[in-house]
Amino acid sequence: MHTIAAKAVCFGEALKPEFKVYQQTILDNAKALASGLISRGVDLVSGGTDNHLMLVDLRSLGVTGKELEHRLDEVYITANKNAIPNDPEKPFVTSGLRLGTAAATTRGLQAEDMDTIADCIKLAATDFEAKADEIRARVTAICEKYPLYR
Repeated sequence: MHTIAAKAVCFGEALKPEFKVYQQTILDNAKALASGLISRGVDLVSGGTDNHLMLVDLRSLGVTGKELEHRLDEVYITANKNAIPNDPEKPFVTSGLRLGTAAATTRGLQAEDMDTIADCIKLAATDFEAKADEIRARVTAICEKYPLYR
């Protein structure tokens, strides 16, 4: 019965006009993040995104998905290592990173914030040792701008 109730709540939320705005903001944020990454020379498997997700090909950056996932965790960015097509790495290591914008959008982040996130991801991939504290401070500033609780 709890599943039926949960579905009813979800369907009720989906019927509201705010939900359509929320969905569009997720897509706008994803496109902005993809654009920010591409402008910094980061390869995306599909060359961009048409939905809430993107798959980053890390081979040209010299870092594995496993390592970048760990680095990003250390600077408060959540991402998942992910295999890319014809991945030369083992599934536990991977050559890719999966990024999505639903959680950031739910928190309140907007498209203009995605450029900062893209820059932080690129720095974490290419200059982590020297820039970790700077990245952490930038992410903290965004989190303070969009607190979970008011």
